[in-house]
Amino acid sequence: MIKFLDLHKINERFRDEIDLRIKKVIDSGWYILGEENKIFENNFAKFCAVKHCIGVANGLDALNLIIKAYGFGMGDEIIVPANTYIATILAVTENGCKPVLVEPDINTYNINPDLIEEKITENTKAIIVVHLYGQAVQMDKIYKIAKKYNLKIIEDAAQAHGSIYKNKRTGNLGDVAGFSFYPGKNLGCMGDGGCVTTNDDELASKIRALANYGSDRKYHHIYKGVNSRLDEIQAAILDVKLQFLDADNQRRREIAKYYRENIKNPKIILPQTHDELSHVWHIFAIRTKKREELQKHLEKLKIQTNIHYPTPPHKQEAYKEWENISLPVTEEIHKTILSIPISPVLTGEEVKKVVEAVNDF
Repeated sequence: MIKFLDLHKINERFRDEIDLRIKKVIDSGWYILGEENKIFENNFAKFCAVKHCIGVANGLDALNLIIKAYGFGMGDEIIVPANTYIATILAVTENGCKPVLVEPDINTYNINPDLIEEKITENTKAIIVVHLYGQAVQMDKIYKIAKKYNLKIIEDAAQAHGSIYKNKRTGNLGDVAGFSFYPGKNLGCMGDGGCVTTNDDELASKIRALANYGSDRKYHHIYKGVNSRLDEIQAAILDVKLQFLDADNQRRREIAKYYRENIKNPKIILPQTHDELSHVWHIFAIRTKKREELQKHLEKLKIQTNIHYPTPPHKQEAYKEWENISLPVTEEIHKTILSIPISPVLTGEEVKKVVEAVNDF
């Protein structure tokens, strides 16, 4: 069986060092907001070339806290890509804001910058860019729009740890960014985890307090906050794995390059990218009108696949108020998308088998 993602094999490579770091945490007797958090936050901030990294409980909380810290609420509108995982939109509605959905570019699956400006009103406060599947959004047009209308740029970088756009990493392409460290991410922990990165001193201070019950010091609460903290064990694991992230991302690029050069089936539409460094290939998503048949074909050949994502947010029951909205590009992507295996532990032989199986379909 070629697994879609072999998390055990991925993490086993670092087992000895992870075990040592976990033992260090257990022996310390300090399990929340301790030394490991500080070490990882400092190292991830350096990695992204930003001033601040604040560890939080998960990626959704990261986005929630960003919107909360800005004070956006009822009546405020936030531009979001229609083609995204539902968490991006949940963060907007959780804060009482109105998500304004913008169609993606059919070739990259990311938000189409040419469609943003027409959606802006006097109530628009921010643009959330999602670096979907690991590909950094082309930011130049978005920078111009944000400057023209005085909007904040919030990055949802949950799938794009280490992607580079014009010599800057994701997490440093907007005013602030939210990351997820869910186990399956390119940089994943062994549980839930996330962080916020920013160069804004005041915003960082507020988010750090909001995530800790609104407290700037023990038993002193300056905001109505929440409890969202990255625990010491997860921070220690992430710090070990961070050392290997660039190498793992490069291996993903090599596999993606092989797929793109060797999958020749005319029934398959391959993903596109603007340049190699802008994509870290969290997901390798192909498209086909015969998705179910292809998935069954690969399953018979013992190749696992996944669908990211079968139902777009505006068609989910949670957002039934949008049931009559038509977003044809988003809907076409969600009807035809299929993710094939990609990870730093796939062998060359496994990659060749996937290509042969797809071409034989």
